[in-house]
Amino acid sequence: MKTTLICALPFILGAATAHAEETLAIYNWGDYINPEVLTKFTQETGIRVTLDTYSANEEMLAKVQQGGTGYDIVFPSVWMEDIMLKLGLLERTDIDKAADFANIDPQFQRAKGDPEGHYCLPYAWGTVGIFYNEDVTGPITGWEDFFAIPGRTGKKITLLDDMREVLGMGLIMTGAPVNATDPGQIQAAAQYVISHKKDVTAFTYESMPLLVSGDIAAAHYFVGGNMYAVDHPNIKYIIPEEGATMYQEDICVLKDAPNKAAARKFMEFYLTPEIAALNVAQQFNGTPNRPANELTPDFIKSNPNINVQGDTMARLQIFEDLGPALKAYDRAWNAIRTAQ
Repeated sequence: MKTTLICALPFILGAATAHAEETLAIYNWGDYINPEVLTKFTQETGIRVTLDTYSANEEMLAKVQQGGTGYDIVFPSVWMEDIMLKLGLLERTDIDKAADFANIDPQFQRAKGDPEGHYCLPYAWGTVGIFYNEDVTGPITGWEDFFAIPGRTGKKITLLDDMREVLGMGLIMTGAPVNATDPGQIQAAAQYVISHKKDVTAFTYESMPLLVSGDIAAAHYFVGGNMYAVDHPNIKYIIPEEGATMYQEDICVLKDAPNKAAARKFMEFYLTPEIAALNVAQQFNGTPNRPANELTPDFIKSNPNINVQGDTMARLQIFEDLGPALKAYDRAWNAIRTAQ
């Protein structure tokens, strides 16, 4: 769902209508919304939608802080939403007052700065685990198996080009929480990753095309990568037995959004269970919309690595705003990237 090569190249959806002059400018992760959702929104409201994409929370924040972007809606991860709230970058929408807000499972109102949903709407959630070519690797169960693949098969593996996700994996494997602020724990996580760096061919968001083409044997990637593997039964996805991270993004309206009314209409539109389910059917992730879960395709509902339950959910951790400790993560990430 996130790719560094997808950048600010907008595309426009929807036919001209009597209200075609009204537009909604969306800034979202690459490949993180079903185009049908945007088409249906235009058909229903007459509001023309433009979409630009980013590959990292930090990239989105930097652009928003520059100002004058013209964007109405962004999709920050929960921890980034908390940062943006502190910086005064988000508009209060009172979306929690909408009648259909009752569809949202309260456990997904995770933002510490917006626990009641006055600002943002829970959008989607999922896991970050391992995709692998079972024809090459055989069955694997976790991170230890993942890092053993190059030595055992001579084939390449990739890690995400994502500071929090890579260090989160290192923290899990060294017995620390993914939101650790202790410098020693952060350093130990970085050393774990560095100790395996020789087996990693790249830090990238372009893993799934490489895996499907056979250029790599396994990849650290988001569950949404299943959209690339539909026609490739040899490509499997697992949530590592040692533990993994989960993510959640929310729909937020920017304080300087040019069209806040259209943004609010989109949030209300996305509360419709059929629309949230339509997105899940293409994105292969979870939705906070409870009625929508019953409308998702059977192949998603029956997949325990997508529709996560019970003990597996207990192995997942979600990122939080690190505050001043973020500097230690930046240093650790730089050490990983520059290590020989």
